[in-house]
Amino acid sequence: MPPGGGGPMKDCEYSQISTHSSSPMESPHKKKKIAARRKWEVFPGRNKFFCNGRIMMARQTGVFYLTLVLILVTSGLFFAFDCPYLAVKITPAIPVVGGILFFFVMGTLLRTSFSDPGVLPRATPDEAADLERQIGNPEDIANGTSSGGYRPPPRTKEVIINGQTVKLKYCFTCKIFRPPRASHCSLCDNCVERFDHHCPWVGNCVGKRNYRFFYMFILSLSFLTVFIFAFVITHVILRSQQAGFLNALKDSPASVLEAVVCFFSVWSIVGLSGFHTYLISSNQTTNEDIKGSWSNKRGKENYNPYSYGNIFTNCCVALCGPISPSLIDRRGYIQPDTPQPAAPSNGMAAYGATQSQSDMAAATPLLQSEPSLTSDELHLPGKPGLGTPCASLTLGPPTPPSSMPNLAAEAALTDILPLKDEHVAHQFLTPDEAPSPPTMLAGSPLAHSRTMHVLGLASQDSLHEDSVRGLVKLSSV
Repeated sequence: MPPGGGGPMKDCEYSQISTHSSSPMESPHKKKKIAARRKWEVFPGRNKFFCNGRIMMARQTGVFYLTLVLILVTSGLFFAFDCPYLAVKITPAIPVVGGILFFFVMGTLLRTSFSDPGVLPRATPDEAADLERQIGNPEDIANGTSSGGYRPPPRTKEVIINGQTVKLKYCFTCKIFRPPRASHCSLCDNCVERFDHHCPWVGNCVGKRNYRFFYMFILSLSFLTVFIFAFVITHVILRSQQAGFLNALKDSPASVLEAVVCFFSVWSIVGLSGFHTYLISSNQTTNEDIKGSWSNKRGKENYNPYSYGNIFTNCCVALCGPISPSLIDRRGYIQPDTPQPAAPSNGMAAYGATQSQSDMAAATPLLQSEPSLTSDELHLPGKPGLGTPCASLTLGPPTPPSSMPNLAAEAALTDILPLKDEHVAHQFLTPDEAPSPPTMLAGSPLAHSRTMHVLGLASQDSLHEDSVRGLVKLSSV
């Protein structure tokens, strides 16, 4: 025995035990870290994302940039050439009021353009497959090849809302039944909750989550346009009184450009604001108004079930109600689908290696230090020892405990033990049921004074710490 005690077993050192699950074909030490991806990176709709998913817009944003240029250029010219003269001749409050309107317009525009309008998440493959089984394959229905004369349910559902029947349509793209007032935007390729319309001027859909900001944008833009147009005309008139009309136009050519832009845009902006004021007061959407969903022409009993009955309540709900959270969680992380290996149909031998045991060996550093054993490689009397890290040790024939009868030499070493319930951690075996351990050393105290334990089948997808310690106790002799 070398100095310091401990016997020859002191030379056998095992690597640190990893209790984390790992792929059976891959060592945890060589496993590469895969960078987590956010959901906006694989978003199925036709949208553009900026600032790591914080900004969400439609793919066609050319008209949105035109909106920005018109507002910035017109307002910039007004503050640069008209406000200094008007602040001196009339009042300094003019540039202050103009600045407040400008910042409010820009804030509501960016809030409308950069937000989630209320996109509904698409069905998962399992949900879509289950729903398709319920309503039938649309291709088979179109071709008239549905088997067995079975007629699948219609691709619409009816619900009752405040006494009014509302149809829920099935979306073939998102694989869902759209909720009431939702519609699929063909430009963004998304189902949007309380869909109003797709507005290219703001570069986004207008729906449940950004409609109030869109309305405040067009309303404040109407005031800003009228404000600039009125004071530009005032500026030109004041200069005309001093130097004549033509000289006034020559002295402030920027005012002419502002007046032209405001004159042609004020009608459409004010008209759009008035139209949406009517929609808010009656709690309708542009999509419902164009389709005439609640028009009296469809029937005397046809009415809007979403209206609260008075204009004040409808406006308060639309402009002051709570904003629902986003349903798509575009900045959330994608959860990787970890493959779950199937449990073996047969049991695992007590000491002989099966495929399940070799899988466990690949997942555990302890078992990697020892080669997998087959039934032909078990240590029998008269055969050479195994080529393990402790190959220098002399292996002798196993000696059963004195309290047990001798084991028959002809006993089959590859008998497979019956599986027990997973909650049973160990099972005690009689000498007739258990073969001799191949790595049992001659003269080991375990061979004479302790009862042999067999570790139950461990779960392949998660090796628990207690199970691994059981393997250590069994094999580190």
